[in-house]
Amino acid sequence: MDHAARRAATAARLADLDVDAALVTDLINVRYLTGFTGSNGAVLVAPGRAVLATDSRYTVQAGRQCPDVELVTEREVAEALVDVARGMGLDALGVEEHALTVELHRRLLARAGGLPLRDLGRAVEAQRVVKDDDELELLRLACAMSTTALEGLLDGPLLGRTEREVADDLERRMKDAGAEGLAFPTIVGAGENSAVPHHEPTDRPLQRGDLVVVDFGARLAGYHADCTRTVVVGREPAGWQRDV
Repeated sequence: MDHAARRAATAARLADLDVDAALVTDLINVRYLTGFTGSNGAVLVAPGRAVLATDSRYTVQAGRQCPDVELVTEREVAEALVDVARGMGLDALGVEEHALTVELHRRLLARAGGLPLRDLGRAVEAQRVVKDDDELELLRLACAMSTTALEGLLDGPLLGRTEREVADDLERRMKDAGAEGLAFPTIVGAGENSAVPHHEPTDRPLQRGDLVVVDFGARLAGYHADCTRTVVVGREPAGWQRDV
């Protein structure tokens, strides 16, 4: 991933947003711009400069994942980067209001002193909409891991296994295929449970003739697959099941 090119593209749009720098606090956007995957981080992006803030738990990780950005080690990452922005002599700082609590926004306003804070809107999300070739390949791989895992599951026994057992098996297969994790909690709904869109797997066993809905996906380098399949267990589908 060319994170520097992504930051440069963000920086090039700042003038149109009437700000001199962007304080990015949404963790997905932080990962998109830097490669950092920790649970506490923010990044300040300005033309020719990027500063990542995280706490001491992630100092080594940040150095490995983002060696091309400046690093500030502080627990309160957004406030630390407002301090950096004030030292840069900016006329205005953009913030992701949609990713801030009311409390944090108030704290940032107090920390900013006379530095105006202006809403960036979903500027980084708009940039993320258009995928580059690397992103498309990761999505293809995540989808392939998902469907390969399902094919292996369906080749094995299903009758008598519980929804929870089937979900656990499918998740293991996705991880064995190389997934870094799950795109979302796996849904396995059998029989009457197949009519519940976001059913959570239970200890209900799969029975002959059940409709079973499986909704699942692998996650690879932060990119999520989403696959839904419906099968009938143990026999050919009845006419009404094919209609449904």
